[in-house]
Amino acid sequence: MQTILLLFLLGIVLLFLDLFVPGIILSVAGTFALLAGTARAFQEYGIGGGLLTFGIGMALLAITLYVEYWVLPKTRLGKKFFLHTAVEGTSQMPSDQTSALTGRHAVALTPLMPSGQIEVDGRRYEALSLDGHVARGAKLKVTGMQNFSVTVTKLS
Repeated sequence: MQTILLLFLLGIVLLFLDLFVPGIILSVAGTFALLAGTARAFQEYGIGGGLLTFGIGMALLAITLYVEYWVLPKTRLGKKFFLHTAVEGTSQMPSDQTSALTGRHAVALTPLMPSGQIEVDGRRYEALSLDGHVARGAKLKVTGMQNFSVTVTKLS
């Protein structure tokens, strides 16, 4: 009985400590401790005792997760560990902006070998030169979009 209680206590403590330590190691160890406690209960007390222990383990797990993810984030200590704001933005320009850039003139802010930074109407963009190496300050023309960058060619 003491072994089962110690394994359950160890499992709950490891699952709670996982909040403060990066990675998944403590979660896995805590889960295995709970499963080992349940398996030990099946060995010692049979199916009835094992199922009762399993139910108690699930209830303890639910309580621990409730405290960890719903109660703790609202405390002063929890506010230091949880992210409460969202970052707005996109990784790629909307297609209407991309089509508006096509055909416009640009200036190379950095050497394009074949990628670098360009400026179109005072805004910086990541660009890919279809003509290979382009020197800094060269005049360019936007031809389209490829992956996450604007494609450009040298002006003749």
